[in-house]
Amino acid sequence: MSTPSSVELPQDPDALRSLVLDLKGQLERKQSTVDEYAERIAQLEEWVRLLRSQRFGRSSEKLSIDQLGLFNEAEQTVDADEAALETSEADDTIEVPGHRRAKPGRRPLPAWMERVEIVHDLPEDQKVCSEHGDPLVELGRDVSEQLEIIPAQVRVIRHVRPKYVCSKCRDHVKTAPAPPALIPKSLASPALLAYVAVSKYADGLPLYRQEAMLQRGGVDLSRATLAHWMVRFGEAVQPLTERMRRDLVAYDVVQCDETTFPVLKEPGKAPTSQAYLWVQRGGARDQPLILYAYDPSRSKEVPQRLLAGFQGFLQTDGYEGYTEIGARPGIVHVGCFAHARRKFVEALAGGKGVKQAQQAAKRSSKVVRARQALVYIQDLYAIERLVADATPEERHRVRQEKSRLVLEKLRVWLDGALGSVPDQSLTGKALSYLDRQWVKLVRYTEDGRIPIDTNAVENAIRPFVVGRKNWLFADTARGAQASANLYSLIQTARANGLEPFAYLRHVAAELPRSDKPEDLEALLPHRVAPEILRGDDPR
Repeated sequence: MSTPSSVELPQDPDALRSLVLDLKGQLERKQSTVDEYAERIAQLEEWVRLLRSQRFGRSSEKLSIDQLGLFNEAEQTVDADEAALETSEADDTIEVPGHRRAKPGRRPLPAWMERVEIVHDLPEDQKVCSEHGDPLVELGRDVSEQLEIIPAQVRVIRHVRPKYVCSKCRDHVKTAPAPPALIPKSLASPALLAYVAVSKYADGLPLYRQEAMLQRGGVDLSRATLAHWMVRFGEAVQPLTERMRRDLVAYDVVQCDETTFPVLKEPGKAPTSQAYLWVQRGGARDQPLILYAYDPSRSKEVPQRLLAGFQGFLQTDGYEGYTEIGARPGIVHVGCFAHARRKFVEALAGGKGVKQAQQAAKRSSKVVRARQALVYIQDLYAIERLVADATPEERHRVRQEKSRLVLEKLRVWLDGALGSVPDQSLTGKALSYLDRQWVKLVRYTEDGRIPIDTNAVENAIRPFVVGRKNWLFADTARGAQASANLYSLIQTARANGLEPFAYLRHVAAELPRSDKPEDLEALLPHRVAPEILRGDDPR
């Protein structure tokens, strides 16, 4: 209803009152719409700032302690006991023990490397004393070392098998058996298979680039041939990855994560649809295991299948696909504080910068809330840095004494912060995530072997993500699973201190003649001694 200025207002008081109420209602509804639009605009502006930060800003989630201290205002914003909310009490101060930093210097070159000596001697006519004319006697030697790299060399290994026959009857011909090969009747030696696999799966070098590099060395091998070799290699090592999975689920701490894995020829799916690479990390501290598995689905059935028979602590992010297996008897589902922290960091990236916040007469409540949460989380990580090299028993003791106190304060603060900012804002979503995941997040304090976050398994995904940026996709599901198997061997070998090329060369040479269970066990990357690999003959 509108009332132009030219329209005469009613004289009846009741009619006038009704008109005023009607206009008031219209204004309230319009103001509500304006408020909704304003909130929506604010949310979109947050996302724009976040996307700009992700694209152009630094990727590290580390924050300055001084900057966080500027926003340590928990005691001002939560209606609770001030002492319970203090985040920097004297008796809770975490001090890093003093240490002396060693003077940086050049590291010695490994003793096992081949040494080629070049002697720079004086001419014979200078080996005479200029004063007495007597011959000079060698006093000692000054030795300096340089590291030399020989570009990849390609050579042909000829397997020659003499044939023998009786000189009289010319019968009963004998010859030594052909050495077993991973890919029979193939040009690929164990060293070549290892070289191509490590170049692709450890260094992210796609096969078409390797094809060009080999051509520069005088070898014409198509990428189709290289791809065929990798599929055969990946399928051949399947017995090893199966044994690794058996050892993985036998240990009672496992981390899981997943990432997209585009596969063009997945039966029943469009080429543009997404498939997934699932990663699990576990095993003892001195024998870590990293396993990759391809699956076209991201459904809850996948982790249930991959972790069949597992009992213990399962640590994941907040993806709901892990909820069902995490609720099974015998499994304790643990959350990841890095994901909780990341959401508050994103809220800061979407909010005003530090300078703008300092200059503003009234700080944004969303920015303040995000920084308050990060103060507490930073305290938790400071404790973890103190016990990084401690035994699990000592780490558990320190967490019970220190971490639980910080968590109690964080919980009190969170209860007061919920609902204080719009639920759909980045800070509101971060608060909601922290609240929903709380029970799982605090469980890392129950056992000293459990990390505070899933960064270890996320780091295991990074080599795959780097490679995916280069080769973009897999052609078939068969190739995707073969790639997952090779990733499993390479990354587990690296985690156990093995040089991946030497390890894969050893596997490619020994696997064809390993027909007993104990032979396969000896080839597992968490059980091979580095000195065995250095003594391998690539032929």
